[in-house]
Amino acid sequence: MESDRWVSLALPPGLRSFLPAGKRGAGPTFPADRTSTLGHLLAAAGVPKTEVGGLFVGGEPVDLHYRPQPGDRIEVVEPTWPQTTPTSPPRFVLDVHLGTLARRLRVLGLDTAYETDASDDELLARSSSEQRVLLTRDRGLLHRRALRWGAHVNHQEPDDQLREFLARFAPPLRPWTRCPACNGELRDAPKSEVEAQIPPGTRRCYSTFRRCTACGKIYWPGAHLRRLQAIVDAASS
Repeated sequence: MESDRWVSLALPPGLRSFLPAGKRGAGPTFPADRTSTLGHLLAAAGVPKTEVGGLFVGGEPVDLHYRPQPGDRIEVVEPTWPQTTPTSPPRFVLDVHLGTLARRLRVLGLDTAYETDASDDELLARSSSEQRVLLTRDRGLLHRRALRWGAHVNHQEPDDQLREFLARFAPPLRPWTRCPACNGELRDAPKSEVEAQIPPGTRRCYSTFRRCTACGKIYWPGAHLRRLQAIVDAASS
């Protein structure tokens, strides 16, 4: 039979967005060459390995090293949410395009590495050495062999990105414990210790301060608090 010369991937709707436009109605098919691994076929289809929760042939589980046989129909399953992370509490590293999301995660107290000029190789190295989940919208980065822990951020708007992130990982939150600027830990600072470093108007109006133990930046309940508190309240509800 003609179908016996091919291998097909059965993708759930949530993974079809990785396929080329116009080819998302059905799963892709590939010639059954008996040499390509399932990992190679997924990469050729455009589906990152980080977005795959399970692979099955005839109801039996297989892994990315499986070499599909003629006529195989591979069922691809999405990861179960909330998704586990390599460390507890979890640690994350974000690519250069996710700066707003990075700052919001830090406001929520999540250990979030982010540099505005980090290269792809630097992101991969930090993810590996510090066991951080790499968050990115760069699909090519998620296909890199060196990546062990990663997740594709599907949405473009920061509010949607944060909701997606919280649904996927459901991490424990510790709001107001990390510096939004550098990810360092925040500690209460007596007014007497910081008053020489803050504007006169701030000294008159505020008495509660926190200082970053890493970069030394000082924080107080300013005009920005209402906006940030709304983000914290939405994430905590």
